[in-house]
Amino acid sequence: MDISFNAISELEKKTLFFIDESLALSSTLSSIDNQSGGAVTKAIESSGYKADLGKMLSVFSASGGDVEQIILCGLGDSESGVKNELDIQKLGGKIYSFLDGERISAVSVCVEGTIGGFAPDFVAANIAYGINLRGYRFDKYFTKQKEEDKPSLKSVSIVLDSVKEAKSKYKNYQSVAEGVFIARDVISEPPNVLYPETYAEKCKELKELGVKVEVLGEKEMAKLGMGSLLSVGQGSEKESKLVVMQWNGAAKNSGQPVAFVGKGVTFDTGGISLKPGLNMHEMKYDMGGSATVVGTIKALASRKARVNAIGVIGCVENMPGGGASRPGDIVTSMSGQTIENLNTDAEGRLVLADALWYTQDRFKPKFMINLATLTGAMVIALGVHRAGIFSNNDELAERLYRVGEDIGDRVWRFPMGEEYNKQMDSKVADIQNISNMKGAGSITAAQFLERFVNDTPWCHIDIAGVCWASTPDDLTPEGARGWGVRLLDKLVAEHYEV
Repeated sequence: MDISFNAISELEKKTLFFIDESLALSSTLSSIDNQSGGAVTKAIESSGYKADLGKMLSVFSASGGDVEQIILCGLGDSESGVKNELDIQKLGGKIYSFLDGERISAVSVCVEGTIGGFAPDFVAANIAYGINLRGYRFDKYFTKQKEEDKPSLKSVSIVLDSVKEAKSKYKNYQSVAEGVFIARDVISEPPNVLYPETYAEKCKELKELGVKVEVLGEKEMAKLGMGSLLSVGQGSEKESKLVVMQWNGAAKNSGQPVAFVGKGVTFDTGGISLKPGLNMHEMKYDMGGSATVVGTIKALASRKARVNAIGVIGCVENMPGGGASRPGDIVTSMSGQTIENLNTDAEGRLVLADALWYTQDRFKPKFMINLATLTGAMVIALGVHRAGIFSNNDELAERLYRVGEDIGDRVWRFPMGEEYNKQMDSKVADIQNISNMKGAGSITAAQFLERFVNDTPWCHIDIAGVCWASTPDDLTPEGARGWGVRLLDKLVAEHYEV
């Protein structure tokens, strides 16, 4: 889909106009209404149209003018209308859904005057961003797709007076969208296509943006003592990988880098602690946390963010087999701590244990944020609307919460403490990978991870409920959300760029 910004004089045959509760027509729309013999005002009156936020009305003109179809998009009133940046982006998503549903292929969207108190160039950029995010498709494997099932919208022209300013503002949004899209892409890929080796090769594409990418194989990780991570992939024919990405957008003397760490289990059978067969195909997205890290690094590099950022993902495939880890095995992590593996389906924390330790030990970051589809308990606690966060640092947790509220990737903080931590003490090793007590499964998983961060400010984000959307929303089609890319990019932009 092509999105462009052009002068108001360059209207398409199908053009969308915004209208608020007063139902007053903009100057351009009023002129078109006059040319069409009052078609717009007559349609509003006869239909009883009320300009609720995102409500559409199509009007056809028989006057032979340049615009043959007028689409009205309601802006609501002072209470229910646009209040912030996210509202404008969601409005863009609603516009895409309507236009695609109407099988419109080319349209112009006219932005005249302020909306919600925001300048036209700001509105235009955010409308375009919302359209772009909602218009994502993962359809590369269809060979006999019906024409009516294909996306219809091919071209969107945002028309306004301040074209140059809108283009400039949209550039950063487009970069972040590209980060979201690579995250959605890798989550959506089938596990016979995306496995540790091919995932690492995909990450190497970021070199084109100036990202330094290193890939550690099993021999290198064994030398480093990563027995925890390596144990997860023992049953698979696919070699485990650790991918290290560095974006150096700030000066070397600008201080410690920020770091993002992701769980990259490209397929999770549960190992010897085998999962039930029903819906096991969904375990291809057990690498969703790593996808967010890859997408964030791409977004930062694409918009040339003035920050030094590290992305580390542990890529493994958790399979049963003759060499697979067994419940009861004890492994030694890179930190030197021994881990009793009581359940091989609690494997993500074993991957993150070594990835977190490696990151803090090598890079000494300002903070570490790890992301993982870690626990089913998180879905029970928060459903599909928020991710859970667990942190040893109040400032970092509060910043994530505030940014999440602003951009729509919302989070909720959970407690941590010694009463939960001691539930992870093993009777035969330093730590066990699951608690022997019922309840608080997401919290005890976070307590496990905290043992591998040293004194580094840290936050764990459990995205089990938000990684995949079973129904579309205003900014996401059904499928992989790319959740967290916009959150982490905004966190860096607001608090950590120099």
